[in-house]
Amino acid sequence: MKGLILFIALFISSHSIAQQVYKKKKNLIGSPFEITVVASDSVQANQFIDLAFSEVKRIENLISDWIPTTQISKLNQQAGIAPVKVDLEVFELVDRAIRISKLTDGAFDISYASMDKIWKFDGSMKVMPSPEDIKKSVAKVGYKQIILNANDTSIFLEKEGMKLGLGGIGQGYIADKIKSLLQQKGCTSGLVNVSGDINTWGKQPNGLDWSVGIVNPMNKNKIFATFPLNDSAVETSGSYEKYVTFNGKRYSHIIDPRTGYPATGIVSVSVFAKQTELADALATGIFVLGVEVGLDLVNQLKGIGCIIVDEKGAIHASKNIDLKKFNK
Repeated sequence: MKGLILFIALFISSHSIAQQVYKKKKNLIGSPFEITVVASDSVQANQFIDLAFSEVKRIENLISDWIPTTQISKLNQQAGIAPVKVDLEVFELVDRAIRISKLTDGAFDISYASMDKIWKFDGSMKVMPSPEDIKKSVAKVGYKQIILNANDTSIFLEKEGMKLGLGGIGQGYIADKIKSLLQQKGCTSGLVNVSGDINTWGKQPNGLDWSVGIVNPMNKNKIFATFPLNDSAVETSGSYEKYVTFNGKRYSHIIDPRTGYPATGIVSVSVFAKQTELADALATGIFVLGVEVGLDLVNQLKGIGCIIVDEKGAIHASKNIDLKKFNK
């Protein structure tokens, strides 16, 4: 459901004031992963970075739906059969995901994973799926059929064939957990970037905030605004590379889990929040809701900002973001 972000550029000063910036990239959880830390030397920096990589693997082995031994996979295997007891960490993550589903009226839904893959975005699609096939694809989707039991932290998927997929919230959750872990271990400043899910804490060695530059995917060579990130997060969902066009209408690879039809009208959504997890899930939901409904939702949420680029290249921002102030 989430588009890989290729158009966020980070502006990092490596000017040394007692401490330095250290950065390492790695492919993890099927996505590009980058950790940036401020440390006194490379030994300390590598300790922080190794902790971050280990945390990614730990969470992947809890919530991945493509590793058959994880708790999420066991949930999916027992759909319609029996509840599955899970760790409190997994239980609470699923609970928060359901809350965001309610907030977005189902535009974000972790049970989307049960949808049949009837839409292809690799260039092989020549005709639209039939209305019957599309309707059938969402028959087992529905966050209201995810039953939580807080007494024993068990989860039950009511319909056989239901599947949970945490791809629309899991990467943001991982970024938040890494930030929390490294802060506990004494890392006073850093930046986590999990495929465009970005969370920051502290400041650069020169005393400046971390900052992120956002470009319009219709004109990738030009950054239209640069934003400081002060102990906060940003996430972008995009469809500018994966989409199909039928009868002059553009259909993104981000599917509306309520209807089975791809979202239309938007090419990217950037959400600013304190937690990457929330920004991650909201970005997907807003993408599905569309420009007007999405902005209306964000404008009601305290501490959340949003920038939307529509399919014509027009830029829309929530009320609390003054684009002129951050223009390059």
